[in-house]
Amino acid sequence: MLTVCIQAGGASSRMGEDKALKPFLGRPLIQRVIERLAPLAGEIIVTTNRPTDYQFLGPRLISDLKPGRGALGGLYTAIASAAHPLVAVVACDMPFASSRLIEAMTRLLVQEEADVVIPKSEEGYEPFHAVYRRETCLPAIEAAIAADQWKVIAWFPQVKVRTLSSDEIKAFDPQGLAFWNVNTPEEFAQAEELAQSE
Repeated sequence: MLTVCIQAGGASSRMGEDKALKPFLGRPLIQRVIERLAPLAGEIIVTTNRPTDYQFLGPRLISDLKPGRGALGGLYTAIASAAHPLVAVVACDMPFASSRLIEAMTRLLVQEEADVVIPKSEEGYEPFHAVYRRETCLPAIEAAIAADQWKVIAWFPQVKVRTLSSDEIKAFDPQGLAFWNVNTPEEFAQAEELAQSE
C-alpha cells in the first residue's frame, strides 16, 4: 500500500503569500494536488508547520520532526510519518503532479526491488515527485541528518536508487508538466491557463 505525502513546508517567498492555499481554478492549489493523487493512496498525509491553516483539508497533518533541517528534514518527516511501506512524496506547488507517473514509479520500485524511484529532469533529480521505500530510506536519511548533511539526496549512496530517464518520464508525462512548481504569480496564472484546457 502507498502513502502519499504532500509537502506544504516552503516559505512561498517569491509568491508573496502561501502558494499551497492560493486559489487555483477556484480551490486551494494543495487541494488540486491531493485530488490528483488520491486515487493511488492508501493514506494521504500533509506535512506543514502551520497545521491550523490546513485543517479544512481532512488528511492527517504532520509538523516537522526535525525542525530547522530544511528540505531533507521535510523528507524525513514525510517518510517517518507514513503508515505504509511505500511513500510517494510530492510538493504542494505542482499543479500537474502526475498520478500516472507516481503509479509507474511505484510499480518499478516493487519490480526492481529499488529503495527510491526518482525522475531526473534537465533541472536534476526531482525528490518531491518520487517514491521511497520507508524501511530502507529512513535509517539512511537519519544517518545523513546525524552527519550534518543538508542535501536532499546526500543519503542516496546508501540505498538502491532507480533513476527515471527523460524517455521513461515522457511516456507517462508527455507534456512535461509534472515537475513544474509554480513560484511566482506569473507562473501561477500561466499554470491556471494551461489547466483550463486539460
